[in-house]
Amino acid sequence: MDEAPLGDAARVGPFFALRTGSGDPGAEGYARIGEAYRLTGTGGAGPLLRARVEAVAASLRTDEPRVAASLVFQGLAARVWSLALGPAALSGGVPHLRPDRLWWNPGRVAPDDLWWPGAPSVMGEPRGLAGPVGTAACVHLVPLHQAIERAYRVSGRLLWGNAASALVGSLRVLHDWCRAHGRTEAADRAVELARAQLDHPPLRDAGTLSTAPLGYRRRTCCLYYRVPGGGLCGDCVLREAPGRGNGRGTPGWGGRLS
Repeated sequence: MDEAPLGDAARVGPFFALRTGSGDPGAEGYARIGEAYRLTGTGGAGPLLRARVEAVAASLRTDEPRVAASLVFQGLAARVWSLALGPAALSGGVPHLRPDRLWWNPGRVAPDDLWWPGAPSVMGEPRGLAGPVGTAACVHLVPLHQAIERAYRVSGRLLWGNAASALVGSLRVLHDWCRAHGRTEAADRAVELARAQLDHPPLRDAGTLSTAPLGYRRRTCCLYYRVPGGGLCGDCVLREAPGRGNGRGTPGWGGRLS
């Protein structure tokens, strides 16, 4: 199995990198990430997801679990989009990171938060890479979306807006890196691959991508303005935070949770 796509993308930054190699993830406090997508018999979050939401809530000093859950989703979305988009744009391959074999330790920061023991298989597609990129991300985003929507009563439309925002955040980082390192074809490929995701369900109605300059305006709000000291992200649909002034921050994506 070829590790080159992941190795090339890892140079972009930690969100584009993945821990690989041998070892015992369970002995180091990791759990299979698919466990985070499972609900209890009563429809509540399972232990792994609940612990992550509670940790983010404590870090952001919010007493609103749904706000923390929204941002947990956005953070993980940024991570999986980066792992799919970076290798596709730079190397023409997409790692197939199945939830039942990818391990997660949310107490660690990228790239050590995710671990694939060994080397993941690489997906390619003669008709293009947009399909594999979407597949690699959505095998995580769809079940996580369902779990958070049900367990924390977060709007499903809001969550897909988070996913789109996270994708564009990954795109910005990758695009800037490619331009800075003379990889103009990879930069253009990244834009087209991201656009393909945004042009089709479940992200089709989440917002509007612009490319001159590269930007995005979403049609929902991630709720970050509701945390103490929080404001509006740069791509937010809102022009003014309800009851909290009109402070506007940088373009929003899950990188702030790394």
